[in-house]
Amino acid sequence: MAFTPARRGRKAMPMSEINVTPLVDVMLVLLIIFMVTAPLLVAGVPIDLPDSKAKALETDNTPIQISVDAGGRVFIDKLAVPEAQLAAKLAALREARSDAPRVYVRADRGLDYGRVMEIVGEVSAAGFRKVALVSEGKRDAR
Repeated sequence: MAFTPARRGRKAMPMSEINVTPLVDVMLVLLIIFMVTAPLLVAGVPIDLPDSKAKALETDNTPIQISVDAGGRVFIDKLAVPEAQLAAKLAALREARSDAPRVYVRADRGLDYGRVMEIVGEVSAAGFRKVALVSEGKRDAR
């Protein structure tokens, strides 16, 4: 395969050509894989999660605080919001604020993770991109 046929008793000489067809095939397959997987990498809900030991974040504008109590009731800045009106209230807040405010989501420890993700999904669907889950710092056992 890699040698030219022997002629009149001479030794076979190696070919000095490189077959680039397999290289091109591999590169095209990799290109297709990256084109398919790249949009999937950003399909999740963007969340800015602070450590539990993190200091308070300094912001110029007042963040929006969304709280979910142990019963699953949702509050926006200490104002109770019915489940059916949550998306509309968030959209109205987004329209009213020209800057991109940070949204803090506070949820009770006993809540189901799926319930918290529903709220974060609603916040993301309303157009907020700076979302943080709030946690308490570790308490000393003194």
